[in-house]
Amino acid sequence: MDFRLNENQSLYVDTVRKLVKNEITPHILEMEKAHAFPWGIIGKAWEMGVLNLCIPESIKGFEIDVISSAIIIEELSFGDTGISTSAMCNDLANVVISQHGTKEQQEKFLRPFAERPLLASFCLTEPGAGSDNSLMTSFICKRDDGSYVLNGSKCFITNSSYASQYTVLCKVGKPTSNFMACVVIPVDPVTASDIPDIKSNTREIKVPTGGRIVVGKPEDKLGQRLSNTASVTFEDVVILPEQIIGDRRFGFKYIVDVLDYARPMVAAIGLGLARRALAVTLDYTRERKQFGQRICDLPVARETITTMWKKVELARLALFRAACKIEEKAKDAGIYASLAKNTAAEAAIFCATEGLHLHGGYGFTTEYEISKLARDAHIIDIYEGVREVQNMIIGREIV
Repeated sequence: MDFRLNENQSLYVDTVRKLVKNEITPHILEMEKAHAFPWGIIGKAWEMGVLNLCIPESIKGFEIDVISSAIIIEELSFGDTGISTSAMCNDLANVVISQHGTKEQQEKFLRPFAERPLLASFCLTEPGAGSDNSLMTSFICKRDDGSYVLNGSKCFITNSSYASQYTVLCKVGKPTSNFMACVVIPVDPVTASDIPDIKSNTREIKVPTGGRIVVGKPEDKLGQRLSNTASVTFEDVVILPEQIIGDRRFGFKYIVDVLDYARPMVAAIGLGLARRALAVTLDYTRERKQFGQRICDLPVARETITTMWKKVELARLALFRAACKIEEKAKDAGIYASLAKNTAAEAAIFCATEGLHLHGGYGFTTEYEISKLARDAHIIDIYEGVREVQNMIIGREIV
């Protein structure tokens, strides 16, 4: 395995670092306090070609491999994990179309994202079905004319207030069915000029094929306040056969494929946050003096900083191992995706928590970025499969 970045990867890193340095880190605390959706940064990321990473070359004109995607997400997360979560969610929603959609479906459902900065939502989690997807009750029912009708509710859905397309996992026939389908629902495109900021409002969408989608008011979250999260309810939404991705019985397989792709991207988010926490902690402890010397020179503080650095580097190794496995479509890619996700989440939480501790009382105030990072870190251990689920996957594969 070659750890050196190739020419394209180096270009991606330089591009995203400029975006982060110029547009995100200098203003991040003010942006978070304003709690306004970062359309401007999403638009610039799209212009730079570092949004919609999973779209194939046939649609986008160029293709970005899994390793490069992880690098891009990591660098964007160094600026803010809320922004990178919203960006990554486009791939979460669209990768199943890239992997299992027909050429016609890829053209219809992915082309709009290559033409302008639109957002997509991946609708999986339900109020009664978090880690256990078999408990979902959203379902499609076939009608006499060959179309289907979707009903059900989803929760904690990223980008839902601003989405132009929804990728929905649901049961087939009835809520208790053993079969799951994956359906794609395009709606009227939404840009920054259409909904600059949803604030605490709901959104009602009339679906072109029939029925409506109701998006609840955005969640007031502990962290990642620059990403949008809300509930979504589908009411008699008409689904045409061409909106069903792949086999309508293989939805669970598609969930596994999507999450195997997504978990290294979540690991990249965790790695970016851990790096940022280490960086701001180093800056602070180099400047702050106690007992006649810099905090970073105190043995007990240096030990903590050393451990932070080690966790960052171990997370990076686990991430690239997982990304390589997925890139080569290895049979054991899933176990490494889970390992990367857990390792990076642990690094993010540890570095943010210990970094706050080394900031002392100042770290507990909102004037210092470390307090924001500490709040942002915890969701990385939860979304796209909690720590315990990742351990279940690892344990199952080992034995």
